[in-house]
Amino acid sequence: MPVPEHFSFTRYLAAKKSVDDRALNRQVWETLRQNLPETSPQNPLHILEIGAGIGTMLERILERKLLRHVMYTAIDNQTENIDAARRRLQSMPGIRILETHKKQGRTANKQEQPLITLQLQERDILHMISLQQGKQLYDLLIAHAFLDLVDLPSSLGGILSLLKPGGLFYFTLNFDGLTLFEPQLDRLLDETIMQLYHHSMDERLQDGRPSGDSRTGRHLFTYLQECGGQILAAGASDWVVYPKEGSYPEDEAYFLHFILHTIETALSGHPELEPATLSSWIQKRQAQIERGELVYIAHQIDFIGKYQP
Repeated sequence: MPVPEHFSFTRYLAAKKSVDDRALNRQVWETLRQNLPETSPQNPLHILEIGAGIGTMLERILERKLLRHVMYTAIDNQTENIDAARRRLQSMPGIRILETHKKQGRTANKQEQPLITLQLQERDILHMISLQQGKQLYDLLIAHAFLDLVDLPSSLGGILSLLKPGGLFYFTLNFDGLTLFEPQLDRLLDETIMQLYHHSMDERLQDGRPSGDSRTGRHLFTYLQECGGQILAAGASDWVVYPKEGSYPEDEAYFLHFILHTIETALSGHPELEPATLSSWIQKRQAQIERGELVYIAHQIDFIGKYQP
């Protein structure tokens, strides 16, 4: 696959679904399944997913038949993500969408006895916390590939406070400080670029506030306990993308190009890296994708637990 002329974040989210499917820790998933309470139409499970993107976690839940009788609220702060989630999910069997959209009235697709009643909301998690004002509304809180994008010391307590006491949290694909590309180009340069890239995560700001941590996975063990989280299971959920017979499955070549684009954007203009050096490194990695040679690994950790404030 040649280098795309333009990059789409929603296409990236769709492309990484197959990567995420392989990565999610099976023991953590099974522990979630074992700890879900019994539900009924009269007593549904109330779920909140934060940073829901284009709805791939909910697709996965339906594909793996994890839940029945659910009131599912999915929030994301990007309009294009919410719109893409609506398009992907509205025709899936088992879902009834209830949503108030800016340009539409209240909508619901016609299905009898849906497994999941879904509400999509364009909303920031900090705004969500302020709206709830301490009300503990949810039985299960999901954050998929999201918590390494926020400042956990200042926000995790508020996020967990959305759960009822004894409620479950399922926090997946939390980045934990290791990115690898093979084959090696230049050992010292490869290591330097990765170190600077990880450091850019630690220095990232959004609206003037800290927004990220390159070692979120390992730090969550401490942060969760400090905020009343009892960890039931945790395990690695590494991204491993590699070619088979010279090509990548699904849309994973695009996923790899997007990762390189993210690194290039993060390090563009960095004072410790010559622009020509970065550009040459990116171009060589892009050529490896086109030839079906590049292997990419990122270390991440999944968690399942209970909220015991």
